[in-house]
Amino acid sequence: MMNELEYFLDKEFANIVFNEDKFVIGEYENCKFNKCNFSNIKLSENIFINCEFINCELTNANISATVFRDVIFNNCNLTGLQFSTCNQLLFSIGFNGCRLNMSSFFGMKLHKTEFNKCEMRETDFGNADLTNSIFSECDLSKTLFENTNLSKCDFRTSFNYSIDPDKNKIAKAKFSAQNVSGLLDKYNIVIE
Repeated sequence: MMNELEYFLDKEFANIVFNEDKFVIGEYENCKFNKCNFSNIKLSENIFINCEFINCELTNANISATVFRDVIFNNCNLTGLQFSTCNQLLFSIGFNGCRLNMSSFFGMKLHKTEFNKCEMRETDFGNADLTNSIFSECDLSKTLFENTNLSKCDFRTSFNYSIDPDKNKIAKAKFSAQNVSGLLDKYNIVIE
């Protein structure tokens, strides 16, 4: 029998280093987390609705079965997070100035998701549906796009990406002329 979750509404949590004992598993609605450290802790089965994380450290946190609805991350370190293990029902998230290196969004439906000024090296978007998403000024070095729906995505200001048009859907996606070479990497040609 599952215990009832503790409910937090309109709370602000600031400058807290959470550990397994300190973090209360619960439902957090319209809450703010500012300069908190969640590194390597279990955040599984929590519910975050209309929450904001600002300058937080979440490296390698376990977010299995966690609910994220209308959640924004600002200037957070989210290295190694497995978003693909989250609860997918009504999943809605956005990122500004975040580090998402080696994170996974494998197989996720991420329509209209915004990634602004993010470092996303070796991030996995395999089999994901990113239709209408925006990648604004993102470093996508070694990020995996395979069998990914990138229709109507905006990559115009992003860089270091390598996207194979034969292995992804890119209809009406937007790319800048100066970075379009990322669509030709598989041909091993020199563009000057």
